[in-house]
Amino acid sequence: MSAMYGHADDDWLVRAHGDIDQWAAVMDVDADDRPIDWNWVRTLDLVHGVGVATVHDCDAGASSDVHDLLRRDLMIRDRLEAILTCCDRVFMTDYDRLIPSYRLPRALAHANRRLNDEINLLRDRGVAEGLWTVAYEHRERVTVPVLQAAEGAPAVDDIQDRTAELVNGRAERRKRAREQREAGDRLMVAANLEGAIAAGGAVGAPDAEGAAAASPIGSDWRDVYLPGRGLDTVMGIDIETTGTDPLRDYIIDVGFEYMNMVTPRPQDAPAGMSYVDSSYQAGDAYGQARLGFGVTRANAWHGNEAILNLTGIDVKMRSSSQWRLFDEWPQAQQGLLMRLEQQPFVAHNANFEHRFFLHNVAGYAESYRAGHIVIIDTMPMSRRWDEGSAPSETHPYGDNSLESYAKRQGALPEGSSERHLGLEDAHIMLVAMKHHLTTLREAHRGPWGPDGVPGTGGKRAKGRRW
Repeated sequence: MSAMYGHADDDWLVRAHGDIDQWAAVMDVDADDRPIDWNWVRTLDLVHGVGVATVHDCDAGASSDVHDLLRRDLMIRDRLEAILTCCDRVFMTDYDRLIPSYRLPRALAHANRRLNDEINLLRDRGVAEGLWTVAYEHRERVTVPVLQAAEGAPAVDDIQDRTAELVNGRAERRKRAREQREAGDRLMVAANLEGAIAAGGAVGAPDAEGAAAASPIGSDWRDVYLPGRGLDTVMGIDIETTGTDPLRDYIIDVGFEYMNMVTPRPQDAPAGMSYVDSSYQAGDAYGQARLGFGVTRANAWHGNEAILNLTGIDVKMRSSSQWRLFDEWPQAQQGLLMRLEQQPFVAHNANFEHRFFLHNVAGYAESYRAGHIVIIDTMPMSRRWDEGSAPSETHPYGDNSLESYAKRQGALPEGSSERHLGLEDAHIMLVAMKHHLTTLREAHRGPWGPDGVPGTGGKRAKGRRW
């Protein structure tokens, strides 16, 4: 399948194989609690592709068995993603630094994206040959393709996509583990309180509700992304991708700009980048940039109507030589990383950008683990500090989309819509954030309230522990 891949400088992919022993020493099981066969990982050809099909196998009418090829590719993807799903946690909690580099997971993700392209083309071939039809169904946390065998064609049970089963099963196991930890924490708090009462002779005993209230459990995990009252210069960033999964999808558009939350806009700051919507005014923003990237030939051949309708970007037009793939462009990755390290970066639902950067940007995971990157998220600002996002029947957790937040903060007119382009969405996010922080400061709320924190705030890895 290498003919349908990009034009990678394959040296780093070759070197990634040399990292396997370091990962094998630390990581024993995958996301489904199965032992990892690292010898199998060693057999993977990360340069030319990990799938079993050739470029000709994806053509309708090819003599090969498309059913068998698809079945084998799906098995490889399930196995590979079960390993990749654990890599972030293992790397970030490797406090002894036995694994110095995140290169291997990036290389595996690079290969997995191209394997996913191959799977899509094999499905397309089956449709073209009249073997099955494909419909998309939302199943809890993910949307998956569901095959329906054509009349008289072989059954398709063994080539159904198992993503929903795997992802939802892992989420349920994490939920049960979290509940067990929380129950243990509550018992520990209760035991400590009972011991204090017995020793001090206090009257009365705490009930379960009192013990739970004394525990820190219950705070929203997104709160770590909230800004502090000392925040000033930030870089707002938004990415557009071919889907929501960094292990399968490509970054195709990046937009970023800078804004100071307190001090004036630098007089000598670069400007001049225009927005696609003439109603957008730069205002306090500066240093704007828009970067476009390509996809593999296989991804372009498959097409992506959903992304075309959402963003206006047609991936069918992005496989020519003028569009370089972000995950194969070291200079673009390093330029972005340098900017991400210089000041806090802001995104709306920032974990989305963070996950894509982990699996696409050389050095990002290492820099984040070392504490050099600070992430601020405007979504928890909306959830915590914006009364307009109150939960409703339609939005049980509040309406915290970027479009709704920007409209409530006066950054987007009521009759307008989020553009789903990197630079434009980064701009309305920063305008909304600055207006929101100004309002909160005047009211002595948010970062200036009793729960506010000094400094820039945001999420930062604690770095090495001893």
